[in-house]
Amino acid sequence: MDAVTLESITEASKRLTGFVTATPLEHNRFLSDRYGANIFLKREDLQPIGSYKLRGAFNLMSGLSEEDKSRGTATASAGNHSQAVAYVADQMGIEATIFMPRTTPTQKVQNTERFGNGKVRIILEGDDFDEAYKAALAHAEKENKVFVHPFNDPLVISGQGTVGKEVLEQFEGNINYLLVPIGGGGLISGIGTYFFHTSPQTELIGVEPTEAAAMYHSLQAGQLVTLDDFSHFVDGAAVRRVGNITFNIAQKLGYKMVLVPEGEVCTTVIELYNKSRIVAELAGALPVAALSYLQNEIKGKNVVCILSGGNNDFDRLSEIRERSLIHKGLKHYFIIEFPQRPGALKQFSEQALGPTDDITRFEYTKKTAAESGPALVGIQLRRREDYEPLVSRFRDVGFKFEELRDNSTFLRYFI
Repeated sequence: MDAVTLESITEASKRLTGFVTATPLEHNRFLSDRYGANIFLKREDLQPIGSYKLRGAFNLMSGLSEEDKSRGTATASAGNHSQAVAYVADQMGIEATIFMPRTTPTQKVQNTERFGNGKVRIILEGDDFDEAYKAALAHAEKENKVFVHPFNDPLVISGQGTVGKEVLEQFEGNINYLLVPIGGGGLISGIGTYFFHTSPQTELIGVEPTEAAAMYHSLQAGQLVTLDDFSHFVDGAAVRRVGNITFNIAQKLGYKMVLVPEGEVCTTVIELYNKSRIVAELAGALPVAALSYLQNEIKGKNVVCILSGGNNDFDRLSEIRERSLIHKGLKHYFIIEFPQRPGALKQFSEQALGPTDDITRFEYTKKTAAESGPALVGIQLRRREDYEPLVSRFRDVGFKFEELRDNSTFLRYFI
């Protein structure tokens, strides 16, 4: 018998009433006009903790016996689930030990402390979620604590599934496409299960960052895959391995997958703020970012995107902007050989650069008596089309150069 069912999600919805916010389902005019479709955003960023994770954590923790509550809880999370557990722990008077990766944005660590209000102990462990997860499991076993899994638990998944129940209650008519972000797979497993039974005509689409696509590769392989190398940048959706429960549900539901490059996610975060004044975190923006890869399919259709969270760390905005510009082809980095003679830089700026090209970074050190020396040069363009004329002028003027591509180890080192 399936552990996550229509009934388990309905029961979770009753349990959550009065504790979580029934977040709005908003029509977004900017996105609708851009894609020629009716685009709606389910605003889970408006939960008290800024994320849907509150649903699953409360559904599990509220059902604990008094004996289990007295044992305390333990969990691991890259941010949002930890805040959810901390919030519930404070509201219910339950002790919680929370393991977070050392790479977790400072904002999420501080918010977890704030929501816990003295009921939580935070331990920074490991460089990614999976390392923190192993440490949390070991701690829970050693200290006999209840482990609150961030995604691979039927009660947690059922709690997350209440997002889908709300969407169908709020939407008038038929939903053609439903886009859901995937990290460990708990959210899409819950929502997908509910839609499978109540709106089977809706096409469910899971969205992962291209650089951390654990569910996609597992589905392609037909078995759980552990990623050896993946990016932590979209921290709310970066796991080395999805759950066995969420993977089994994914196989059963057979939903379509869309992978989105990190640079496109960054661009979407910026546009959501500039156009709609929505502060979305990177993982939360994944479904909106995926729209550009589906624009031919969704034209004229009703589309719902689950905007899963808004816990964006503003300390990361400069990096988000940088990645967006590189992805859009508006910023480029070069190693350029400059002749070691007076006037070389002036010649470069006057003859190699176009009238709207801007040098945003220049690092040059004359270390030897060689005839030329390399410099790191960052150049921002006004239009993507200005790139080819730029490199053509480099050649015409006689400057030797090598571009650092966006997946280059050297670029990651410098930028």
